[in-house]
Amino acid sequence: MAKKDGAQVEQPASNGFNVGVFLQETREEFDKVVWPSRQQLISESVAVILMVVLSTTMIYLVDNFFGWAARQVFK
Repeated sequence: MAKKDGAQVEQPASNGFNVGVFLQETREEFDKVVWPSRQQLISESVAVILMVVLSTTMIYLVDNFFGWAARQVFK
């Protein structure tokens, strides 16, 4: 017996891999997944792409600023 989150969980008698049990448990886990709607998927994807573009732009601008400043100091 193993403890998981305070509850007793029985371990299988054999330590071998059982494909049938694996597929059944996989299906049970997929049934628990809450899939996003098409509109939610699109809006969140746009938000991620926008944040990536903004982050890379900021890094580019800061890098160019420090490059310019270094050239001014070490000229």
